[in-house]
Amino acid sequence: MSELMTPTLAGAAAGLGVAMPMGAMSVLLLQEAMRDRRTAVAAAAGIAAVDLGYAALATALGPWVASHISPVEAWVRLASAVILLVIAARGLAGARPPGVGAAASDSGLGASAGSGSGAGSGAGQVGVFVQARPGKAFVRYVGLTALNPTTALYFAALTTAQGAALRTGAAGGAFLLGVGAASLLWQQALVTLGSLAGTRIPDRARIWTFRLGYGLVAAYAVKIALPLP
Repeated sequence: MSELMTPTLAGAAAGLGVAMPMGAMSVLLLQEAMRDRRTAVAAAAGIAAVDLGYAALATALGPWVASHISPVEAWVRLASAVILLVIAARGLAGARPPGVGAAASDSGLGASAGSGSGAGSGAGQVGVFVQARPGKAFVRYVGLTALNPTTALYFAALTTAQGAALRTGAAGGAFLLGVGAASLLWQQALVTLGSLAGTRIPDRARIWTFRLGYGLVAAYAVKIALPLP
């Protein structure tokens, strides 16, 4: 059981890394929660489902890719780490207070699980997302979240770099459990915040979610890059 703890925790860190940066999808989810909690719960589940789906696809292919390129495994890990560092750097560069350079909402990774490019644009779209039944909200948020390919790239880089560690079904399942649980818990936390607060989350708090989320991505990149080729 203890040998599954490592991939589970790795999956949880990966899930939080992709879910925490807040952008348009997070703003929409908060607004959904202010209108109707049941609908927002379904919407949050839709966002987490896309994270889990992308992670499952990458986990299925990552070990296969890694097993066929074992002679250059260290270089593959390094290339994956570079991709993750670029994603993290772009996100951190955008995590600035309002009026200082580019807005944090312009970051790419955020458009996936619970965030998205253009957090400010989410506020402008309130009228478009009228209250719907939970089932329709789930489908709608799945579609909106899946539009950003950066999440797929993120998980592909992670799982390819960890191909050997995720080669067994148990380890891969534990990794996916961590991803799904972390993403879902974060989205549901936003629903709770939205339903309780009733107002837009402060810009400073949103910026710190960017910094924490992309900080996790950067730390993960360093972890998989070592030892260097």
